[in-house]
Amino acid sequence: MEKNESHPASLLPVPAGVPLQPKVELLRSEAFQAGPIVQLFGGIPTLLLVADTVAVFVACVLAGLERPAVVAVLGIVLSTRYCFKVYRGRLRLSFLQELPRSVLSVAVALAVLTVVSFVWTRGLSELPAIALTGSLFLALTVPLENIAFQLARWARRRGRTERTVIVGASRVGLDLARLMGDHPEVGLRPLGFVDADASEAAESGLPVLGSDLATVIRDQRVSTVVIAFSADADTHVVDLAITARQLGVSLLVVPRFFELYRDAPDVERLRSYPLVRLTTSPTHSLSWSVKILVDKVVAGLALLFLAPVILIAALAVLVESGRPILFRQERVGLDGKLFTLFKLRSMRPADNTESATRWSIAGDPRVGPVGRVLRRTSLDELPQLWNVVRGDMSLVGPRPERPGFVQEFSAIHDRYWARHRVPTGLTGLAQVNGLRGNTSISDRARYDNYYIANWSLWLDVSIMLMTARELVRRGDH
Repeated sequence: MEKNESHPASLLPVPAGVPLQPKVELLRSEAFQAGPIVQLFGGIPTLLLVADTVAVFVACVLAGLERPAVVAVLGIVLSTRYCFKVYRGRLRLSFLQELPRSVLSVAVALAVLTVVSFVWTRGLSELPAIALTGSLFLALTVPLENIAFQLARWARRRGRTERTVIVGASRVGLDLARLMGDHPEVGLRPLGFVDADASEAAESGLPVLGSDLATVIRDQRVSTVVIAFSADADTHVVDLAITARQLGVSLLVVPRFFELYRDAPDVERLRSYPLVRLTTSPTHSLSWSVKILVDKVVAGLALLFLAPVILIAALAVLVESGRPILFRQERVGLDGKLFTLFKLRSMRPADNTESATRWSIAGDPRVGPVGRVLRRTSLDELPQLWNVVRGDMSLVGPRPERPGFVQEFSAIHDRYWARHRVPTGLTGLAQVNGLRGNTSISDRARYDNYYIANWSLWLDVSIMLMTARELVRRGDH
């Protein structure tokens, strides 16, 4: 958790006319112009999931398993293969390339089934049935997967392709466009280029659609963006990539030193070119919905159990410096939206202009003994749990800042604006790594963007545990 931090006074002036990053919205893909049958057979993740479901049921029936066991086997096998990224979109439909991953996922699923069976039955009496089921499933799923790949390849050649733009009309970009056109089985249909320099694009026969990627994505109903080497500066290309992720399109990137890249689950291959597939914004994932639910439940329970503590702290504030007990301030949240942040007041009242345009100074004489205790223990921030319940904030995320400072920092610190791709939080990765008080804004922005790029439920749990450790340490001093 973080305070209104002290900071050099040179950063206090807020430049006029620096806009906040506008909100972007998830786009629905309108890529497919083919008929419904071609569309149905073109979705390789769906085809593989259906093939595996059929293979599990048939294998269980042939092995003589009862209904509860069938449900358990189905759940474990499909979940394991999902974790092994068997059900993923891909450009290259190579059955032989995927065979080792498929076999390994089945082996791991059988190991999990064996452990579950041992715990449930207190023995290995079901081991022969598990081994038979696994062998039958593998024997069935191998040809079914091959059929799925053939169907997807057929559908792509008949129009089930994704509307694609290429960022960078360089030699590599031109070559990628040619390969997409020559090999429709990869599932990408090039529409044109996004680049500030259109000099080399003419020979491809495709237009340069402009340099504003967000506009091109909306106007052209783009579903995939391929980032090649561009005439734009690398920092601008990174901003374009962030924009594409926020808009919910698929994002493929030609890496530097691409000649040295090995195949991997997140590395596609367009003929001889490796393309790193970047995930969309974490807020578009199913696990993010779990995060939101957990946030509200945990924050609500915390408010309930900590109500006596909050009441005692509020009475202490009232006795020390009177009303108001709560401090309210406008902060910037998800997608640049403004919300009112709540805290227990830890210093004597200041006018709204002062609190919105200057940092609180370490050792400020307006902070009394109660305020110092509240700040050291972070008890003053407990009312922000109500912000979490309301949906203004999350338990974990970049710390919220005032609008004036967001405008200023966005103008002078690389990708500070990109922190607002996710909701702000009570605590964050930057704070548990010591970036509190008079510390670098640039370092905080890098930590916050790292958090967004690597977000997972476990990362949130880790940050909460590290935050608890820091609070205990501070409470001991």
